[in-house]
Amino acid sequence: MTEALKHKVLEVCDKKIAQKGDGVGVSFYAFFKNKNDNPELLMEAATWWIKTNTLDHFEKAVKIKKLAQQL
Repeated sequence: MTEALKHKVLEVCDKKIAQKGDGVGVSFYAFFKNKNDNPELLMEAATWWIKTNTLDHFEKAVKIKKLAQQL
């Protein structure tokens, strides 16, 4: 995972947790706008989420944050 994606993941997870609490779920789409303006970064996130970590579509933001922090 690139530093840019790691930063984005941590930023989004922190924001979601602050808004909705530790139980909030996210998907890798949460890190992107509703349009595909950066396909390379989207594929990087999808690969990390699906192939590297074999995560379900929705996961708890605290879990994703912890995984990203370990990198």
